[in-house]
Amino acid sequence: MIKLLFAEVHLYGRMHIKSHVLLSCFKLLPLHLCGGLRGCLLVKRQSTLAMYQAVERGSPNTTDYRIYFRNASGPISPLHDIPIFADASKKTYNMVVEIPRWTNAKMEINLKEVLNPIKQDVKKGKLRFVANCFPHHGYIWNYGAIPQTWENPEVLDESTGCKGDNDPIDILEIGFRVAKRGEVLQVKVLGTVALIDEGETDWKIIAIDVNDPLADELKDISDVEKHFPGLLKATVEWFKIYKIPDGKPENQFAFNGEAKSREFAHHVIDDVHKYWCSLIKKEAEAGGISCANVTNAESPFKIEQKDAEDIIAKSPQPGLPHPVESIVDKWHYIHLK
Repeated sequence: MIKLLFAEVHLYGRMHIKSHVLLSCFKLLPLHLCGGLRGCLLVKRQSTLAMYQAVERGSPNTTDYRIYFRNASGPISPLHDIPIFADASKKTYNMVVEIPRWTNAKMEINLKEVLNPIKQDVKKGKLRFVANCFPHHGYIWNYGAIPQTWENPEVLDESTGCKGDNDPIDILEIGFRVAKRGEVLQVKVLGTVALIDEGETDWKIIAIDVNDPLADELKDISDVEKHFPGLLKATVEWFKIYKIPDGKPENQFAFNGEAKSREFAHHVIDDVHKYWCSLIKKEAEAGGISCANVTNAESPFKIEQKDAEDIIAKSPQPGLPHPVESIVDKWHYIHLK
């Protein structure tokens, strides 16, 4: 059983299922084999992992690499078919992890492809890796998106004075555990900062995994500085400078970089969820976004499960990771004016 937990398996024909799904097997083990507190957290986490499975296709570190998603019924879109809420009564949200902490590969939900798999961003024909801006290495939180949200590029945000960036809303998970790419976390929202990225509003929701040991201690954004001193300052700095090594100017923030409260963040999420509802019902211009889904009965974009299966079946077979150029590990020393 324990060996099985760290194995990779092939289910549903030849589709490659990421091994972290098998963490749910821990619920079959006696508590003394689960490793104390960490084991307890794994037992609590198994229900979410059992609901969603990440399916790897192609070879990592290539333009063919994709991560598709399945639930118990079959393939789904992580953007359109995973509910926004993990528990609406508790105001906890689902988070799709695109980029684990301390990694550089710029992975994101692909808006243009059917079923919206996670893929690595490509710039000028090359896979995109975010630069290491000293003292930061890669992303300094688990980074991802809240499903069933959309920052409408045609709507002017009254708080920032800028239109949306045409993406699902970003979320930064600050807990102790390094998540896995393609994992779906249940998170508690604490607040938000408003990045202005090349003239567009790009909200960054700050949250913590509900299973983190400190989750109950964190009630609002003010508690972040208390329990994670320096993290909010580092977060603003990270976003200001991360594109400078690529020759772009320093990014700016609304509210002078001040983090807004939990309640404010909930209102922002409510707004972008409403925009997504318009999108999925074809009440707003999609602008090239694939809205194909398998669960939204009122959506004209709903497709049959067998068609979703065919999409994954026709994608490249899983392969071994390709090597990454050593330049990805380079430190960049940035001086802000």
